[in-house]
Amino acid sequence: MADTQLFEIDGSVLEGGGQILRMALCFSVLTKTPVRIRNIRQGRKKPGLAAQHLAGVELMRDICQGRLYKACLGSTEIEFYPGHIEHGRFVGHIQTAGSITLLLQATLPVAIFSSGPVTLDLRGGTNTDLAPQVDFLTEIFRPNMERFGASFDFDLIRRGYFPKGGGQCVIEVRPVQSLRPVTMVDVGSVTRFFGWSYVAGVLPLKIAHEMSSGAKSILNQIANSRADIEVYKESMDMAPEGNCSGIIIGCETSTGAILGGSALGEARKKSFQSGEEAAHEIQSAISVGACVDRHVQDMMIILMALADGTSRIRTEPLTMHTKTAIYVTELMTKAKFNIIEGNGSAIIECVGIGLRNINLPKNNTSY
Repeated sequence: MADTQLFEIDGSVLEGGGQILRMALCFSVLTKTPVRIRNIRQGRKKPGLAAQHLAGVELMRDICQGRLYKACLGSTEIEFYPGHIEHGRFVGHIQTAGSITLLLQATLPVAIFSSGPVTLDLRGGTNTDLAPQVDFLTEIFRPNMERFGASFDFDLIRRGYFPKGGGQCVIEVRPVQSLRPVTMVDVGSVTRFFGWSYVAGVLPLKIAHEMSSGAKSILNQIANSRADIEVYKESMDMAPEGNCSGIIIGCETSTGAILGGSALGEARKKSFQSGEEAAHEIQSAISVGACVDRHVQDMMIILMALADGTSRIRTEPLTMHTKTAIYVTELMTKAKFNIIEGNGSAIIECVGIGLRNINLPKNNTSY
């Protein structure tokens, strides 16, 4: 379907993966800008829409009652015409172990600017490689999102692991009138470490203990603060299929910063090492005074851009995901970013666009 009014986006630039697609669709809906996205995932071994990306664009279409063209498995170009952001229940069903959390990342900013409560029924992989584990999103990202004045409720029905998937989460999102800007430049001192180390399927519990020990060996070097890491085996009811092991750890500081690290167990790697790697992610951030970890870093960009005012966040040096997020954001909105680098860290400044929820009645407090 040809339309000269379509905003053209090249999906091959910078990170060159699904992130450009997700962010472009999100801003398309929020700014009511029809888009043509080409060269989708050009930087990947298998370019084009995989199952999780197809489920994501279809979910976004449903939430805003939009129109979607050329979208099928393997598509390297789509056209998307956004409509009005609706409220109600929407299902995003990935037919593989593709990541549920990437679906949630894409749709959350849209859902918080809806006309009423939104329920997202998401099905696929909950703890997968190359994506945040669901526990990381709820325990590390969500507190950071709440600083902007928005949140979500989360109900884990069933876990889904590679290669079968089959996981299910139900997320309840309440809309907001607008997002407030945040200032996070002083990480303060560590007050506590917390986390979860788990196994599922036929894997022995000792693997979870080893991951926990590996994490603690690094956390003890960061601060003299006890690490409260719960070690457990998932029940068959929660994880009926597949074997998996992983660890999610968090760090809370005196200024309220929440940083995280995570890892999945791998057959070719010692479990102790997986725990160390998760803790190193926190150590890396703390060592330069960052107020968010490298994984939350890029997730904050869209919230900063939508906020009503100027936000400042101290981070580690910018990741490629963050550079890509800033590129797409400046391309599609009037938000302006400024990066101040020095002493091994960076301060991301953003003058947000102050998006107002025109779908929500003014002074509505029922949500």
